[in-house]
Amino acid sequence: MPELPAQRYKEEQLRTLPAGTGVYALCDLDNVPIYVGQSVDGIRARVRRHLTSARSDVIANRQIDVWEIGYVRAWSVVGQPAINSLEGYLYSKFDAQSPLVNGDVLKSMGEYADKVPDPVQVQVIPEELLVARRDPTLRFPRQIQHFNQLVDYVLNTQDKPHLRRALSVYFARLSRYYEQFIQE
Repeated sequence: MPELPAQRYKEEQLRTLPAGTGVYALCDLDNVPIYVGQSVDGIRARVRRHLTSARSDVIANRQIDVWEIGYVRAWSVVGQPAINSLEGYLYSKFDAQSPLVNGDVLKSMGEYADKVPDPVQVQVIPEELLVARRDPTLRFPRQIQHFNQLVDYVLNTQDKPHLRRALSVYFARLSRYYEQFIQE
C-alpha cells in the first residue's frame, strides 16, 4: 500500500480529535493503550507531533514505535487540576490492564472514577494497513527491531529508569507477539 494514502488518512483522522486541552491515549494495533499523555496547548496538535515527527521525547527516545499506533483516544478537559487528575486516573486504569511506556508513573487521584467523559476515538491508519500490520510475521520482526533500538538507546545514549521500564514493557509485549508468531 502506498504511504501517501495512509499519511493522508492519518491526517484526516487526526483532524477529528479535539483541538482543546485534555488527555489522550495512544493505542496499539489492537486498541490497547500504550501511552497516556496530556496537552494544555491542544490535543490534536500534541498527538500530531507524536505521530508525525521526532519532536516528541517519547518518540525520539524510542519509548513508542509510531508504526504500532493504530488508534488514539482523547478526553476534552479544561483546567490543569482537572487534566492532571484525569491523566492520573486513566494512567492507573490502563497501566493496571497492560503496562504503559510513560516516562513517569502517575498516581491516580481517584476523582474521575465515576465521571470520566466519553472519549473521542479515531483509527489513525486505514483498515487494510491495520490488518496487515497485525500479521505476526510482520509485527513480531518489527517489534524485535524496535526493542533492539530501545536497548541500543539505553546502552549508548541515555540510561534512565523510565527507559528501563519501557524496556520491560516492550519485552512483555514482545513475548506476546512471539506466542502469536510461533502459532502462525
